[in-house]
Amino acid sequence: MKAIKYLSIGLLLAAGLASCSKDFLDADDYSVLTPEEAGEVAGKNADSFLNGIWAEMVAYGGEHDEFGYMSTLLSFEFMSEDIAFGGSHFFIYDYDFDYRLEQWVRAYDHWSLFYTNISKANEIIGLYPNGAETVEQKGLLGQAYALRGMAYTYLIQIYQDYLEPGTEEGVLTPIKRDAKGVPLIFLESDGKSADEIIAATGRNTVGEVLDQAEIDLKKAVELLGAGYVRPSGELGKDYIDVTVANGLLARYYLLTQQWPQAAAAAKEARKGYTQRDADGLQDGFMDVLASDVMWGFNHTTETSTVYGSFFSHMSNYAPGYCGLDIDNKLIDADLYAQIPNNDLRKKLFNGPSGWSAGPTAGSRKPYANLKFGSDGNWTMDYIYMRAAEMVLIEAEAEARQGNVAQAATVLHELLDNRITGGWDDSVFKTYSADAAVRYILLQRRIELWGEGFAYFDLKRNNLGINRNYVAGDPRRGKGYGTRQAATNHLAGHLLEVPAHDVLWTYQIPRREWQENELIDGEKDQNP
Repeated sequence: MKAIKYLSIGLLLAAGLASCSKDFLDADDYSVLTPEEAGEVAGKNADSFLNGIWAEMVAYGGEHDEFGYMSTLLSFEFMSEDIAFGGSHFFIYDYDFDYRLEQWVRAYDHWSLFYTNISKANEIIGLYPNGAETVEQKGLLGQAYALRGMAYTYLIQIYQDYLEPGTEEGVLTPIKRDAKGVPLIFLESDGKSADEIIAATGRNTVGEVLDQAEIDLKKAVELLGAGYVRPSGELGKDYIDVTVANGLLARYYLLTQQWPQAAAAAKEARKGYTQRDADGLQDGFMDVLASDVMWGFNHTTETSTVYGSFFSHMSNYAPGYCGLDIDNKLIDADLYAQIPNNDLRKKLFNGPSGWSAGPTAGSRKPYANLKFGSDGNWTMDYIYMRAAEMVLIEAEAEARQGNVAQAATVLHELLDNRITGGWDDSVFKTYSADAAVRYILLQRRIELWGEGFAYFDLKRNNLGINRNYVAGDPRRGKGYGTRQAATNHLAGHLLEVPAHDVLWTYQIPRREWQENELIDGEKDQNP
């Protein structure tokens, strides 16, 4: 079976979101309430606004590969080298880099998801044209700015080749700030005139979009840091607090190569969290109450999407597509070979011989991932952000500045919980800054495997992929060494995609330029 690839005209017309229509831009319709009254009500009952956003982020889209934010992250994760497919099924077009064109469903899905978040964030921002006053109002407004800033950060990475091309893969290059970006959806409360609001719905520059993302995320940190405390318990992790806002800001600074700021934000973000221990590594990564989970979604039987869900497509334990061995997900053989035997994370994957005693067909396969578990009733939680990521951001940012010893100090927080007997940093401390960065990027691939970072890390580091390799072949990128194993990627899908290939960048969805007079479908379209 393959997912529906084309987005029919009928479906386009029936879809609820028109990303640049009047309704989409209009966040000032309060029915019988004045803006001031609506803002006061919202500040007292933030859930009435926020629960709709959280639900939209996990909403089932009609196909089993459309389930909101996590399906978007998965679709990008599959456009890497780190996950091998055990069969041709859902997400196969993503795996083949064949879903980026303007007429395809996926190009529209990504656009729709993030501009829906922006629209809903703007509904909240529009309530407070003069700023929030109470702690509750600041908490609501801060979460809106965090969502809007996050959305712009994702959109610019998806819909533009935003780095200057380099002479060597794996060598960092500057951001192309003058390249065409994406629409910015402003309100009068952003201090914009009516003409400026309209003009911004065209393709702004990459620099303009990134600048706005930073403004929004810094506002989020300021507002959420003014005393807001999210609800306790499982449901509380649905909400964004100042730690999550700092985490989003750390991601932004990593993307924009602002290393001191990235290190500082990541350090602030993980305050109050502890890294999961050996037992925590085996918990299935499905509980938002785990010690390192900063942000996620607490699924219930009402919100579960069963076969159309993250765990159906990623857990070889769950009774979904993976567990049934329809399209189980495997770790890339060469990446598995790079994990030391004394690294506890190696136990999260089968080796080349498989696991004959595995409880499901999918779990018995060679290289099958055992990272993601199953609770038996499809109410496994979604994890959006972990403290481990923040350690890796801070360590990379320090290494990028040449502070290898400080990077080692930071890494101990994570790796002492991953390496049997603790991490020996003696060799790492002898590394050059470039070698230290490569080591940390490998740690990101191991630690964050399957969580939605691989594609974005490849793009920001000027790296491509090659799934058609044998042991001894060089890896892509200067100084990345040679392969330790032969490929285990699906036959017929052994792609090689160099950095900056057009396949990395999505086209603006056809519906958008058909409805948006400020985007020309020929002149403004990505290659």
